[in-house]
Amino acid sequence: MNIEKFVREFADQFDDLDTSAFAAETLFKENDEWSSMTALSVIAMVDDVYTVRLTGDDIRNSKVIQDIYDIVLKKSNS
Repeated sequence: MNIEKFVREFADQFDDLDTSAFAAETLFKENDEWSSMTALSVIAMVDDVYTVRLTGDDIRNSKVIQDIYDIVLKKSNS
């Protein structure tokens, strides 16, 4: 698992945004398209691709994509 691939997969959960502007430091909740539905899409993507279960608290406590990546990495190694 690498951060660049994760950022691309994370960005793909947004329908109407230029995903090329996404980076590990992107404050994803500040995007106009961010919603509870997008959060559920991210949770489903992580479960499907990485077989890791994110919680609502994981999302709420994260500010940038790197935060989510770090949680996924930690949970996948435990």
